Amino acid sequence: MQNSAHSLGAVCERAVVPTLTSLLADHLDGRSTIPQTVAATYARHRDHGDAAIFIALRPEAEVLAEAERLQAEGPLGRRLWGIPVAVKDNIDVAGLPTTAACPAFAYEPAQDASVVARLRAAGAIILGKTNLDQFATGLNGTRSPYGVPLNTLRADLVPGGSSSGSASAVAAGIVPVSLGTDTAGSGRVPAGLQNLVGLKPSLGLVPTAGVVPACRTLDCVSVFALTVEDAWAVLDVIAGPDAADPFSRQVPLGQPGAVPPKTRIAVPRPEDIDFAGDADAATSFTLAVERAKALGAEIVPLDMAPLSETARLLYDGPWVAERFLAIRDLLAKDPDAILPVIRQVIAGKALPDAADTFAARYRVAELALAAKAALKGIDALMVPTAPRPVTLAEMAADPIGMNSLLGRYTNFVNLLDMCAL
Repeated sequence: MQNSAHSLGAVCERAVVPTLTSLLADHLDGRSTIPQTVAATYARHRDHGDAAIFIALRPEAEVLAEAERLQAEGPLGRRLWGIPVAVKDNIDVAGLPTTAACPAFAYEPAQDASVVARLRAAGAIILGKTNLDQFATGLNGTRSPYGVPLNTLRADLVPGGSSSGSASAVAAGIVPVSLGTDTAGSGRVPAGLQNLVGLKPSLGLVPTAGVVPACRTLDCVSVFALTVEDAWAVLDVIAGPDAADPFSRQVPLGQPGAVPPKTRIAVPRPEDIDFAGDADAATSFTLAVERAKALGAEIVPLDMAPLSETARLLYDGPWVAERFLAIRDLLAKDPDAILPVIRQVIAGKALPDAADTFAARYRVAELALAAKAALKGIDALMVPTAPRPVTLAEMAADPIGMNSLLGRYTNFVNLLDMCAL
């Protein structure tokens, strides 16, 4: 559970748009048609005027023809009938190139990624492919040759990454839901920085077949939405084992519902939490904790040491070698095709040897045991999504340091096999 409230200063005016739940109800009850929804979606995209959100956007006429077909067929029990969805451009969509924000890497997939196939089968309409930090390496949204999507709350702030375009597409009201990916926080940081729901499932719950890997053992497909109900509706469609994905596994999905009585929520001890000097962010987190208390939760202070050490291992340990493996051929053939900051992160230092790799895995296992013991009897852990927002100017001046700051409270989650919201 990650608190997304931050100091914003003067905020941009935000569009009021329908949620997935309300759109679907309108379609089913005949208050609006799917072609009308598609036309309104493209109109909102034009009105928003941010060319950096999408790397590839399907022609409106093509999508309207698909909408007419879906309207004529009727719902047929399809749970996302006529819902427009944007997809991060490291997830394959047949008929559109996959670039991972690197033109030299681009290829034309012959088939949809498993998650996209499941969305289509549920009646969703794929609008296009969204921008990202190149090769999903970054939490800030500025590392793309296709531009920087606007932060819809304040234009001088980074939008968050790596799923920058997917977050901005929902925050701008273009689509009610979108898909991202999350390895170190890429499905949560942009949500936190743009006041959205960002749902990161457990490892293996949602298949990653057809997803360009960052760290293949840690990658998750995530969901951006305007409400938890909407995010859950998408997760319910895309979750489940997949024979095409060797990392897929059977994970109990459960069902959302009321908070159980005597809920115990852990929060970092005062000495373990840092907002990088942002008093407004600190106040926002305190208010979120107080709200949980008012709802009946018991707040339990937590020693964050095992989680913080795990977080540091994600980029200081051998998992960077997984990112290297994903782009090794391109690095050897055309290194200049990769942005300098991405090369610095992935190939800027010697790769760990096998002994170092096993040592790090052993250490994570020990830290996971310590974290499990510390969280015994705890129902949820509440931390900030990020210590504070970061400006575009700050990110340009210190691209590595500011990016690391954004991941302080997200980097441990996948290594410890946790889910997050």
